[in-house]
Amino acid sequence: MATTRLIAADRRAPGRGETESALSLASRMPRLILEARRVSSMLAHGLHGRRRAGPGETFWQFRPFVSGEAAARIDWRRSAHDDRLYVREREWEAAHTIWFWIDRSASMGFASDLALAPKVERALVLGLALADTFVEGGERVGLLGLTRPVSSRGIVESMAQTLAHDTPGLTQDLPPTSTPGRFDETILVSDFLTPLDRVRESVQAISARGTHGHLVVIVDPIEETFPFSGQTVLHEPEGGVTLDIGDAGAWGEAYRARIAQHRDGLSEIARAQGWTLTIHRTDRPASEAALRLLTLVAAARGSG
Repeated sequence: MATTRLIAADRRAPGRGETESALSLASRMPRLILEARRVSSMLAHGLHGRRRAGPGETFWQFRPFVSGEAAARIDWRRSAHDDRLYVREREWEAAHTIWFWIDRSASMGFASDLALAPKVERALVLGLALADTFVEGGERVGLLGLTRPVSSRGIVESMAQTLAHDTPGLTQDLPPTSTPGRFDETILVSDFLTPLDRVRESVQAISARGTHGHLVVIVDPIEETFPFSGQTVLHEPEGGVTLDIGDAGAWGEAYRARIAQHRDGLSEIARAQGWTLTIHRTDRPASEAALRLLTLVAAARGSG
């Protein structure tokens, strides 16, 4: 039979009582930060499809001059090396802001021996990797309710430091009240094992000004399959409730139906606001969900 465990609060926010140095944080969280860097490096190729010509300061490429264009656009130095006229194009630069919220409440500490990582660790790696990738693509990234959006190359260490010291975040199973800008993107990463009416209220508040968003549901394989039988004791980590089941096998069908109903509810909440829903199981690589989110954000802007 599969076994489960629940990681402690101090491991959901490692080292929050120590120095706030980013370097020190990196030494305390080497595996998560390095894993996030590894995943973001795998996503690098996804940035190329987003580049295009437009107003900006960064040189992108030379292209042949087209009849009818203003002569002032010709790059005479480049044209002198050939028998054609060339125009210097700049890369389109219109940075957007992407906000992240990563759930670190008690239920996110759950893990089974079927998973590659606890839910909270996968959520952190996914969020940090995406943040690194978006910054590399010229976007601004911020933590909802915690930081202002920045385009720093040290975004992974910066976000990790902030999350490690955000003690209140350990008890919050929904994002803080916030209203991002109309053209901002929001990525909420959680197991969303919260009553649907509360999730709906939170999503509506964030999207009040027209903000587009994405719900990323982190799921342990056992939470979907409920492979238990015989005498079983269930523990509810948020409220500390314990339930002793005489025949867990008889609960399986009803449990799976309830999970499917909850999932349908999340899908409807996302659809009502024009958001997307991504289900990510912790027995799958983080890169799968990261690539999907990168594509969804690009598609939402019509640039993918």
